[in-house]
Amino acid sequence: MTTTYIYMVRHGDSLRTGVDEWTRGLSPKGKEDALRVMECLKDEGIDALYSSPYIRAVDTIADLADKLEQEIILIDDLREKVWMEGNEQLSDEDLYQELQKMYTNPDYALPGGESNRECQARAVKALQDILRTHEGKRVAIGTHGMVMSLMLGHYSPEYGLDFLLQTTKPDIYVMEFKEDETSVRRMLL
Repeated sequence: MTTTYIYMVRHGDSLRTGVDEWTRGLSPKGKEDALRVMECLKDEGIDALYSSPYIRAVDTIADLADKLEQEIILIDDLREKVWMEGNEQLSDEDLYQELQKMYTNPDYALPGGESNRECQARAVKALQDILRTHEGKRVAIGTHGMVMSLMLGHYSPEYGLDFLLQTTKPDIYVMEFKEDETSVRRMLL
């Protein structure tokens, strides 16, 4: 029986300085977070590294890639959810209200943004392509909280809004795919 492991690595602390979502990098704490991620995963036998193209996700697994002497393969469909046209930032209070609407109605979206259903569909398709390509292997994916929650939620409804709100930056969840069974566990940093 072949088992495939996917290590979902939510990015480390990042700077919210008004730069666009694609180029927002890690804060000094986030750079320390990336070193912790590398230490945590360096002996896991990772066979391949993938990431969202957003700089903060790539940089969170870059030290691991250097340590393992592997390239990071960027996949656009692993990017963070498009929240709204222009990807403006919401206040924490507004964000929570919008998240409640999004998780109550998976087709709800802010103007110019993606619904949870749309974001989940593209991210899960990318994950399934990775699973087919690396069957029986161990793969780390640099990702984002919302996208990670939606991918995990595809396999089990317990990964909803409450789960998203309790995740940390960084965070690592290991998905184990064995035939028709999928299990998830949090990896402590």
